[in-house]
Amino acid sequence: MNILKKPELLAPAGNLDILKIALLYGADAIYCGSPKFAMRARVGFDMKSLKEGIDYAHSLGKKVYLTVNAFPHSREIEDLKKHIEKTVELNPDALIVADPGIVDYILKNFEIPVHLSTQANTTNHLSAKFWQDRGVQRIVMARELSLKDIALIHKDLPDFQIETFIHGAMCMAHSGRCQISNYMTNRDPNKGACIQACRFKYKMYALEEELRPGELFPIYEDEDGTHILNSKDLCMIEHIPELVKAGICSLKIEGRLKSEYYVATVVRAYRKAIDQYFESPRKYSLLKSEFKSEIEKSANRGFTTGFYFDQPENNYESSKAEASWGYIGQVINYNENTRTLKFEAKNYLPINSELEIITPRENYQYFLREMTVKGESAELAHANNIIEVKFDKSVPPDSLIRIKL
Repeated sequence: MNILKKPELLAPAGNLDILKIALLYGADAIYCGSPKFAMRARVGFDMKSLKEGIDYAHSLGKKVYLTVNAFPHSREIEDLKKHIEKTVELNPDALIVADPGIVDYILKNFEIPVHLSTQANTTNHLSAKFWQDRGVQRIVMARELSLKDIALIHKDLPDFQIETFIHGAMCMAHSGRCQISNYMTNRDPNKGACIQACRFKYKMYALEEELRPGELFPIYEDEDGTHILNSKDLCMIEHIPELVKAGICSLKIEGRLKSEYYVATVVRAYRKAIDQYFESPRKYSLLKSEFKSEIEKSANRGFTTGFYFDQPENNYESSKAEASWGYIGQVINYNENTRTLKFEAKNYLPINSELEIITPRENYQYFLREMTVKGESAELAHANNIIEVKFDKSVPPDSLIRIKL
């Protein structure tokens, strides 16, 4: 009998605060990195905060994987080698690498697990076996693969770790290797500096292929322009059984540039979905639409299952991320004696707002009838204000608060 193993839930973190939030809300592991030689040049980590994050995760029995997955040029190699040496000294659980030469260099010079980045574009079992034979322990599969493709790779290499993205923004380019940003602004996507040109608004009417004159491929346009380059967001929360049965050991959420609210909301929903499936597949089936509804409360561009069920259809509609709820604040503490909740506002907050308090385990509905700012009754609050409200349930610090839009 084939006993299914619960997969790791792998969350993104763009800074130390988000790393801690992601772990608090249910992630088993974090992937992150410094801006240098990673695929996100705008992340908020330095070596000191990465070390603190790794030590914090390890204190909880959880893991941190550091990204070194940019594609460097020859003039950068000596600097990269020094960076890798410093990165290894932080004691991460693995390095995520894309460039074959860098993979080889790390495996020959350091005793640390290497995970092959999705940027390496692994699409078949022969490539996977090639990397396994060289000492790579895990592969983040190309996003262009279906679940059938992944299952075939797992069948041929049952002991090899397979990781895949299961939620978040989708790059329109093949395995993310896009050069539009480079052409437009000289900011290289393969060095973490992508301007996300696929999200821009373009004015076009139709494409005509040179050898097929008169045969037009229409490009539909609304008042904001056309979105042919812009994908919906990936969402597989209603397909946990299929992901697990395909042999995927790590379910990865995209979003190192996302807020703590986004990361907490998405991680918490997937944590509940995965746990519910392994506790009761039948109950998961009944609740999976609720899990998806929870995710829809965070900003998104509409959802797609990507290539998991073969070719996606109607995948390009709008570049604007929308949500039914917005992030409003983070809990500082709860006073049991006065039954008062204190939180810091992150956005404009008027009285008579419909709020929801999100803890790692529960959600609480709350209608804001009165609040105090700096000890005075207030009709509205602004970002960075410290707010106090009466609330009859104890809420842990770092719980998040959202507002109905």
